[in-house]
Amino acid sequence: MTIVGSYQGLKGGSVRVDAITQDAVPPARPWPLVIAVALLLCFLLLFWPGIASYDTVVQYQQLLSGSYDDWHPPVMARLWSTLPFARHGTAPMFVLQLSAYWIGLGLLARTFGGRRAIALLAIGATPFLSGWIAVVIKDSQLIGALALATGLVSHYRLRRQPVPTPALILIILCLAYATLVRANAIFSTVPLAMLLLARPQSGLARLGVMIAAIPAVLLLSQPVNHGLFGAQDSGVRRTQPLYDLAGIAVRTGDGTGSGLSMTAIEALRQHDCVRPLFWDSLGSAPGCQSAIGPMEKAPIGPLYLQLAMAAARHPIAYLTHRAVHLNSTERWLVPRHWPLAAPPARAEPNDVGLANPDNPLVPAWQGWAAWLTETPLAWPILWTAAALWGLWASLAMASGGARDMALALFTSALFQEASFAVISISSDLRYHLWPMLATALGWLFLGRPALRGWRVAGPAIALLLLCGGIARFTLPPVPPHYAEL
Repeated sequence: MTIVGSYQGLKGGSVRVDAITQDAVPPARPWPLVIAVALLLCFLLLFWPGIASYDTVVQYQQLLSGSYDDWHPPVMARLWSTLPFARHGTAPMFVLQLSAYWIGLGLLARTFGGRRAIALLAIGATPFLSGWIAVVIKDSQLIGALALATGLVSHYRLRRQPVPTPALILIILCLAYATLVRANAIFSTVPLAMLLLARPQSGLARLGVMIAAIPAVLLLSQPVNHGLFGAQDSGVRRTQPLYDLAGIAVRTGDGTGSGLSMTAIEALRQHDCVRPLFWDSLGSAPGCQSAIGPMEKAPIGPLYLQLAMAAARHPIAYLTHRAVHLNSTERWLVPRHWPLAAPPARAEPNDVGLANPDNPLVPAWQGWAAWLTETPLAWPILWTAAALWGLWASLAMASGGARDMALALFTSALFQEASFAVISISSDLRYHLWPMLATALGWLFLGRPALRGWRVAGPAIALLLLCGGIARFTLPPVPPHYAEL
């Protein structure tokens, strides 16, 4: 039976009853938020003024020049340009993303209370999460925005209180910013945005609205990026169809279907241009770049139409190409030390004044993060399985504030992970950090009763672990040089 509400304790004190776990927990107290603010200050001191990646340097150069393109999210560079001290480096964006992250987690922890609050704050401080949040990059901006939005929604929803207008505006701004700050973030943000809508109430109808909203917002984001933010076309929208067309071509040798000449296909094969890890070799290696060069200026619409026709003509080749890349980005059947996982400890070398953190503890912290990325904790495939388990468990429960929050978080995580099957050209772990965090949050909302389905989910997760572990000790080692990846 689901219990919602409160009752009077033996001494007359009000005790809140969780809508799902039925565990009586104390009324919300401020200590989790106080600890979250303390952690915020600690991480600000540890990583000040933030770590600049290659992407950060490029966006900062755009800020300084006033000329923007869409290879990196123009909304982030435009926001950066409006902040105080924007021309003094990464500090303003670093403070923004770290504050949003910890305030959001603090609000969630205050909602949970007790052991779940401590668990949540410990998860937030996990080195490979906190290590990436210290890097001023679009993925950390997205996590900060979604953590704050989730914290605000849960703060009011679980108390059955209407969301005040200022908080509602902030939630909408966070969701809008997160949607624009990464090309495929819409798969994460739409399920969370549905929490703000009372209708439709039917689960299938809400799913239909989400599925319809995703392509609509994807189409809308282009005029926003190029019109509102004045970003120039960098060619980034061509990378996905070029990567997939090249993958089909090298597997089939069909120049007609892929739009590539036989000479180009032979060059792609000779230089091993299509790789599971990422698309980089296609865009940077001279032999590969010259092979796809004629298609790099092709109009976007016809290029995607070409891909659709090639995939329809060679479905096995297309599905194999996507499955191999999906395995890479999910970090399942891969060798040890699979690249693009650990957060950097130092800024990308630059001549625009973006400095390194001075704290001598940073290399040790990021080294710990790098060690953790070699463990199953950093396998997105396991978090995807945990999200599927959580989704199944939450669907079996009666509707309520906590259950609905969990359902939205699991859906957000799974929509994002599913998108990588079709829209992905690189295997960076940072792309999966929000789904991983959302899954952890969802399970904290569900509590222990949801673990009753372990007899089905447990063996499946154990099999994923076993196969992934065997792969890491049997597959050839990762090449030591970037050009060989």
